[in-house]
Amino acid sequence: MMTADERAEYERLRRHATVRHRRLRQAGSSVLLVLALLLAPLAVVAAWVQETVTDTDRYVETVAPLASEPAVQDVVINRLTDRVVEHVNVEAVTDALTRALRDAGAPPRVVEGAEALTGPLRSAVRTVVDRTVTRVVTSQVFQEAWEDANRRSHAAVIAMLTGHGEGAVRAEDGAVRLDLGVVVDEVRKRLVAAGFDQAAAIPDTDRTVTLFHAEELSQAQDGVRLLDVLGAWLPVATVVLAALAVWIAPAHRVMLVITAAGVGVMMVVLLVALAVARRVYLDSVPPTVLPGDAAAVIYDTFLRFLRDTTRTLLVLSVITALAAYLFGPGRPARALRRTADRGTTAAGRALNRAGAPTGATGRWLAGHRAWTTGGVLAAGALALLLWNRPTIAVVALVLGVVLAALVVLAVVAAAAGPRERAADRAAP
Repeated sequence: MMTADERAEYERLRRHATVRHRRLRQAGSSVLLVLALLLAPLAVVAAWVQETVTDTDRYVETVAPLASEPAVQDVVINRLTDRVVEHVNVEAVTDALTRALRDAGAPPRVVEGAEALTGPLRSAVRTVVDRTVTRVVTSQVFQEAWEDANRRSHAAVIAMLTGHGEGAVRAEDGAVRLDLGVVVDEVRKRLVAAGFDQAAAIPDTDRTVTLFHAEELSQAQDGVRLLDVLGAWLPVATVVLAALAVWIAPAHRVMLVITAAGVGVMMVVLLVALAVARRVYLDSVPPTVLPGDAAAVIYDTFLRFLRDTTRTLLVLSVITALAAYLFGPGRPARALRRTADRGTTAAGRALNRAGAPTGATGRWLAGHRAWTTGGVLAAGALALLLWNRPTIAVVALVLGVVLAALVVLAVVAAAAGPRERAADRAAP
């Protein structure tokens, strides 16, 4: 038996050890949380890079809209028209006509008029070529050629992101270029069919259009290669760190609120960074290389899935933080739970009075409410985890189903009747 002094000393030491243990857990949880939050944006970007590189369908889905964007089509039409017109020797035609008229003894005014035909003839040639190129680029031919080239040469995305490989999109000499070889062949064939025999002499060289141009492209490619390597495990490591931070913390629910809110803040930071990068990119692209509207379309198209994923994670983080708070002891949370409980209880009793009691099922649900609620929430989380690329709409759908399931379970439990539930709780 311990004396009173010994017991007091024992209690003091135990309280001290408990406080120390609690502080150690809090410190460890904080460190893990900071690491998870710092890695969260990188994990999102890394996962996007890896998925875009390794999934052919995803890559084609990413770049396919570029072929139907008017701003990009205008760039392609203008570049191809310029190159075709360059190989149509209008001066040779007018010189030959002038010599023929002079040799035939035509009046000087007629000869001078033939010499003045160079400008109008060049304009006419450009109009015909532009019309032909426009029909090709705005037709399904260009869309199919673009998608087929990217699907057959999946290394195109690797070329764009890492600077290696060949494909319809490739990175070289500090620029990302679009290979228009298939379109050039189609334009050349149509021009020859329209009577422009000189179009057959259009060379096979210089068949690309510069999409991106940046002095820091090589450094960006190095970063992308690193993210590609990390993409396989960095998201998993981030989730594990966040889960450990919640598990180690003395107050699990409070740490869950903090973690979810922190992830939401980091997603906002990532969205802001993408917006700033967009502005920097648009300012760095000279109009002579790429018009501003085309550059904006290209940037937005390539990064749209990354932005969608970031927004989805932001919404999911807000929902998680709000749900964790509503299960806490806060006054608004308790008031909301009381209101919801009164509503479902009233609905259940009305169902019971209408002659549809739920009996043993309702009593079992009433006695295991915590387990059923946890099961529904876990099922919702698992559905989002297994869903292939969930969007904000998917999150809203799953949230609606979860809330509906919780309401139905609460009503069924209340429909057992207050007396039956009280008797069931009093039973041994």
